[in-house]
Amino acid sequence: MKEKTKLKIGVFSRMMQLTVKTLRHYEQKGLLLPSEVDKWTGYRYYSIEQMQRLNTIRHLQRLGFTLDEIKELCEEDEQSPSIEQLKEKIEETEHQIKMLTERRNQLHQLVNTQKRIKTMEKFSIESLPEIIVASHRTTISGYPALGTLCVETIGPEMQRLGCKCSYPGYCFTIDHNKEYDASNIDIEYCEQVEEMTTESEIIKFKRLEAVPKALCMKHIGPYERFYESFIEAFAYMEEHGYKIAGQVRTSYIDGAWNKDNPEQWLSLIQIPIK
Repeated sequence: MKEKTKLKIGVFSRMMQLTVKTLRHYEQKGLLLPSEVDKWTGYRYYSIEQMQRLNTIRHLQRLGFTLDEIKELCEEDEQSPSIEQLKEKIEETEHQIKMLTERRNQLHQLVNTQKRIKTMEKFSIESLPEIIVASHRTTISGYPALGTLCVETIGPEMQRLGCKCSYPGYCFTIDHNKEYDASNIDIEYCEQVEEMTTESEIIKFKRLEAVPKALCMKHIGPYERFYESFIEAFAYMEEHGYKIAGQVRTSYIDGAWNKDNPEQWLSLIQIPIK
C-alpha cells in the first residue's frame, strides 16, 4: 500500500500561503484538524487531501461565510452551501452594501462641509435651520476640560440613550456666564440629533428655533484667544449696522481630538444678528 504524503505544519503553511497561527486557529475551531499528531514530538502533519478542504474554507470565507457557518457545512459533509443559504448571504451582502453606501454618502457630506468651512471667507452671513439638540449644561474649570467632558460623560450617555446624530455632525457650546470667570464656565454643550429620546440627568433634549441671520466667523487657534475673534466680529457688526439678536454659539470643527497643535484648531463663532 502506497504511503500517503505527510506535510509538517510549517511546510503546509508555506505551500498554502497561510500562517501557522491561522492553521492552529482553524484547528481550535474544529475546522481543519491535522491528519496526524506525533504523540512523542507533538508535530502536526497535514495530508494532500486537506489542501482542498482548506481551499474550500478560504473560498467560503471570501463569499462572506463565517467560520462557524463553514464548520456547520463541513460537519454536514456539504461541499457547497445550499441555494437557500446562498440567498441568505446575498441578502446580507445587499444590506452591507446599503450600509456602506450610506456611510460613503455621509463621509462625502462631511468632506464637503469641511471644505466649505475651510474655504469660506473669514466672515459670512448665513441662516441657521431649526434643529433638535441633545444638551448638557454644567460648569467647567476651563475650555480644555470640554474635551474630557465630551469623551467621558456626554458621548457615552448619548450612546446609552440611543441618540442618532445628524450628518454632517454639528455640535456647539453656549456660554451662559453673565461675566467672565476663567475657572468657572457655565457652559451648555449641544449636539444636533435626529429625534428626541428619553432624557436623563445628564442629557436633555430641546428644539432650537431657526436663526434667520447669523454672522459666522472662523477662529483659528486655541480657545483662550476667542476674545480676539470677538473683537473682530463686533467691529464688523458695528461697521455694517448689525446688532446681536440671540445667544452666541461656538461650533468646533478641528480640535484636540484631531489636531495636536492648538494653533491649527478651527472653530466657528455664530452670532445671531438683526
